[in-house]
Amino acid sequence: MKLFRSRDRVAAGQRQKTTASLVQATALYQAARFVEAEVEARAVASRRSWPPRRDAPLARALAAAATSAQGRHIEALTEYDALLLVFRGVFGTEHPQTLTLRSNRAQTLTALSRYAECEKECAAVARAAARGKGPEMPYIAAAAQNGLIYSLNGQGRHQEAEILAREALGAPPPGTGRFELVLRLGLARSLNGQGRHEEALTEAERTAALRSSLSRELQLPEAGAVELAMGSALLGLGRGPEARACASTAHDACLTTFGPDHHRTAEALALIERIDGA
Repeated sequence: MKLFRSRDRVAAGQRQKTTASLVQATALYQAARFVEAEVEARAVASRRSWPPRRDAPLARALAAAATSAQGRHIEALTEYDALLLVFRGVFGTEHPQTLTLRSNRAQTLTALSRYAECEKECAAVARAAARGKGPEMPYIAAAAQNGLIYSLNGQGRHQEAEILAREALGAPPPGTGRFELVLRLGLARSLNGQGRHEEALTEAERTAALRSSLSRELQLPEAGAVELAMGSALLGLGRGPEARACASTAHDACLTTFGPDHHRTAEALALIERIDGA
């Protein structure tokens, strides 16, 4: 009996250590320390524990998110694809963790300009979240809706994106200003896409004010995005020097936060080149 109790204490200690490491990896990710977050998450995923726990797939998903945040989008998508069956087996098809994984995977599809696939997946995740129960479901639905708006804009369907963004902004908020922030960014993108640059600039300025009210942790995932929206609007209004300043600020923010290979860094650089070539 002493042997079994000792083994139980060792297993409990291992579980506690693994959970603490996963919490630490999550904190690193939220602080935009993506390289460290990936290393820590992969270390958690590689540990063997008995009895088997859910920490390993969750750590692999966090590593995939950190990989994508560094601009290694193809590598991240490969990891997400491999995890889909794992999550369905461990958690269930419509469990919040599985839906979150699918939503994050869909966001990675947009980074690779695979907008039609993202649209289909985000719509499916939003429907599943609407059917589900639990406190996580409104957040999952809001994230999927944001991905849907982004994918519509990516396909040039800006009027549809605008309608969806305005509907989402008129609905009860899921409880955090970050969702309003990303929805307003999607709205500004749709307005720029329609050539309504004055309205887009007003929306981007409103979004900038909202961003300043959020914590640094909530601001970091959208680093450079507000300046991109402003720069695009200012370029459309013929205000080249101001547009160039915004695009440069966006590029610097993206380089600092995500690195040179991230899709938003590339978008900021493309905007600078457009302005310089105008």
